[in-house]
Amino acid sequence: MKKIPQISICFLMVFCMLLLFASRCKKVDTNEEANNFTDSRDGNNYKTVKIGNQVWLAENLKYLPSIAGPEIGSRTTPYYYVYDYNGTSIEDAKATVNYKTYGVLYNWEAAKVACPKGWHLPSDEEWKQLIDYLGGGDVAGGKLKEIGTTLWNSPNTEATDVVGFTALPGGRRNYNGEFVNIRDFGLWWCATELYTNLAFLRGMAYDGGYVSNLEDDKAVGLSVRCVKD
Repeated sequence: MKKIPQISICFLMVFCMLLLFASRCKKVDTNEEANNFTDSRDGNNYKTVKIGNQVWLAENLKYLPSIAGPEIGSRTTPYYYVYDYNGTSIEDAKATVNYKTYGVLYNWEAAKVACPKGWHLPSDEEWKQLIDYLGGGDVAGGKLKEIGTTLWNSPNTEATDVVGFTALPGGRRNYNGEFVNIRDFGLWWCATELYTNLAFLRGMAYDGGYVSNLEDDKAVGLSVRCVKD
């Protein structure tokens, strides 16, 4: 029987070791890109996703340490709202479909402190980094939005959710105390202040694949997505 040269055996052994090492590295990357995070404050479990060099919660934040009715607002005191809920019971608010599906609406002061330890409210620049990575504001919204018209109103234009961000349209609590635009618009606070009474936010709509760069009064209630420190 013809012998296999010793150098070939050594080459095969090295090649196999490299393959094993590569497969292990790939597994680590996969776990990092699609994982889960449990908030120790309330036990809420969130999907997370790595997009570029950032790790984001892949769900709207649900942290609810207190509950305010929509008629109560402030630019300086943290307030937490659940869409269409007008009561004082945190337990009852958490039992609503809107809380379970779309999370909590935060005024800007609440949004700044709502993310769990190890995470933070993204700055305007961090949102920009995400959007630029996905090709810019004209197309990034489609790549970020949950697909279909179960949770977004029709036509949910260009929605593909190709990166697993699963953006959902939680609407807003207006400055005048009204809840509006659920299923039409997803609106998320940035940590970046514009003026004493205004801060930046990002918006996505049911009828477009874009991401809007906006600003609004700090007293309104908007959704929050946290990014990892």
